[in-house]
Amino acid sequence: MTIEAVLKKVDADLDRSLDRLFALLRIPSISTDPAYQDHCRVAAGHLAEDLVSIGFSASVRPTAGHPVVLANTDGVKGAGGSDRQVLFYGHYDVQPVDPLDLWDAPPFEPRIATLPDGRKVIVARGACDDKGQVMTFIEACRAFKAATGALPLGIKILIEGEEECGSKSLPQWLAANAAELKADLALVCDTNMWNAQTPAITTSLRGLVYEEVTIHAADRDLHSGLFGGAAQNPIRVLTKILAAIHDENGRITIPGFYDGVRELPAAVRRQWEGLGLTAEGFLGQVGLKVPAGEKDRLLIEQLSSRPTCDVNGIVGGYTGEGSKTVIPAKSSAKVSFRLVNDQDPDRIRDAFRNFVRARLPADCRADFISHAGAPAIALDWGMPPLAAARRALTEEWGREAALIGSGASIPIVADVKRMLGMDTLLIGFGLDDDRIHSPNEKYDLTSFHSGIRSWVRILSALAQ
Repeated sequence: MTIEAVLKKVDADLDRSLDRLFALLRIPSISTDPAYQDHCRVAAGHLAEDLVSIGFSASVRPTAGHPVVLANTDGVKGAGGSDRQVLFYGHYDVQPVDPLDLWDAPPFEPRIATLPDGRKVIVARGACDDKGQVMTFIEACRAFKAATGALPLGIKILIEGEEECGSKSLPQWLAANAAELKADLALVCDTNMWNAQTPAITTSLRGLVYEEVTIHAADRDLHSGLFGGAAQNPIRVLTKILAAIHDENGRITIPGFYDGVRELPAAVRRQWEGLGLTAEGFLGQVGLKVPAGEKDRLLIEQLSSRPTCDVNGIVGGYTGEGSKTVIPAKSSAKVSFRLVNDQDPDRIRDAFRNFVRARLPADCRADFISHAGAPAIALDWGMPPLAAARRALTEEWGREAALIGSGASIPIVADVKRMLGMDTLLIGFGLDDDRIHSPNEKYDLTSFHSGIRSWVRILSALAQ
């Protein structure tokens, strides 16, 4: 039986696929709020039962936090005798719905709506992030079983319940269950297409270093009329140091910061240039128009393949209503670095701290807190599974799938590489206007339908 029979089954079963998605969307599995703890367990159990119904061995497994769902095919070979195995990852938890009054309808009562441009969309909390995306994969597996009686290759499925609150329990659970999770390749469906017509595979994720620095001076807040001009002001010291991190061309001046940063291959740069990302189109949607990164780099490079430093918060002195004329005793800033290629998070952290200490005047000292550190992840553009998945997406959508980098960091991908030794293909069908984490979250009906069809093609291609 050909892949066309499976695709026909997807098309014929779309209404029932939507019913199954809606049943999952009705469960308010908000992981960050303890009041919804029971709902998270219900969502996990719901998914496990659904996976069992299509032939998986599935169970709900406890963690230090919300449970995970683990399903597998128990070593059964694929329909064509393929010994290959993949591990699919997704999450069933969702963000809180506040502010509730900005929703056009109750967030856990999913519905089909029509946008002004005629697109039909699924509206509900979790419609895109990540329940809709997870169900594209599960529905593809269901179609294979219904049309052919078997899956094309071995499949393990891991669905967690704490992604929206930092996956706090997952690394420990992964380490304890590494042998059971081992496969040839990991698959993640929690990313976007390039645009509504062009599918994409995310081939790189930036790493992260997140530091908090506090500059201390006097042993207490001082009256600026009595001490101003003579006493060191930590706000002035801190802001001067932070301003020195970037030069007039947008480059980061911390010594050794660019160690391990590689230039884009010429073929990649040409492909990215062809994607046509413009400042007007990207920055214009948030009321900006001029890229603020390195001046000699494409906008898409600034967003995806170049390292960054941003001040995410700064505080010091009196910030309440009215006025209070003080020179503060301390001032603090939160600073994040997005890393690429072979940049070492530990070296970046140390280099930043040395940069600050070298610029401290007399009577000042600096304390640091490390909040996060993770390396960047990048796939080999020549790896056969990537090429196979790209061909499959291109066949489904009729446009060549873009290979793109993401400026974000997804810790599970680094954990899978470090603990399980597996590369990850990040293939998602979200769009920039899906309003994830916001009121009226939506998922295009085309993203859901063609997403299922895409996974059918991808799984078939990977099996070969």
